[in-house]
Amino acid sequence: MIYEISSIHDERLKLFTSMTEAQLRNRLNQQQGIFIAESPKVIRVALQAGYEPIALLCERRHIDGDAKDIIEANPDMPIYTGTREMLAELTGYTLTRGVLCAMKRKPEPALEEILRDSQRVCVIDAVCDTTNIGAIFRSAAALGIDAVLLTQSSCDPLNRRAIRVSMGTIFLVPWTWLDDYSQLHALGFKTAAMALTDNSISLADPILKQQSKLAIIMGTEGDGLPPETIRNANYTVRIPMYHHVDSLNVAAAAAVAFWELAGVHK
Repeated sequence: MIYEISSIHDERLKLFTSMTEAQLRNRLNQQQGIFIAESPKVIRVALQAGYEPIALLCERRHIDGDAKDIIEANPDMPIYTGTREMLAELTGYTLTRGVLCAMKRKPEPALEEILRDSQRVCVIDAVCDTTNIGAIFRSAAALGIDAVLLTQSSCDPLNRRAIRVSMGTIFLVPWTWLDDYSQLHALGFKTAAMALTDNSISLADPILKQQSKLAIIMGTEGDGLPPETIRNANYTVRIPMYHHVDSLNVAAAAAVAFWELAGVHK
């Protein structure tokens, strides 16, 4: 059913316009909340990954254009539409590709479940920048990382901007939350903390590729990884660099580490 929007105060649009990310996460219950996917390409990836749509918000021109196949595949989904100017007023900014879809979250998988057949995983430790989260997921998908784990102090991967930056790859790589690094060690993983210390080894050190199960730990850009995390890791790893450059953006560093240690060398 298609609904023409005539007021920016329409109550049916609250989940698109006035709810915070935290409110969306808790919209249904603690196990299953809501997230917003933006752009037809990203929405299609989410649908193919089995996420259930709730409602679509788009410009009129996209109903028979970019969003046509999405709408036809989900005939019971309510469609809210209006002019580009109306939607910009509703959301506070001009939409990317003019399409938003509210979708139900899936229950988060157990750590043991997604690590059962994994060999190379990434741990995102206290990274709160949504752009970096999305970029890390995109590299993880492209370069053969089997799963992504996030500490509770990290940003939610289903944040709207993180999803958009990832180009939907957040829906392709299994992920869940990590409570304690001891869980990884108990499941047979060696941990490699990406950090600059006096006793760090090179990313090219053969010992890293020899590990049957390896977790690559990426920390926040400002402070890096906590000293305790580095201390308890099996390896501390640095990326060799030149011109006295001492660090890379965390998303760039993750891509380099994934290329060297993950799928392309399996």
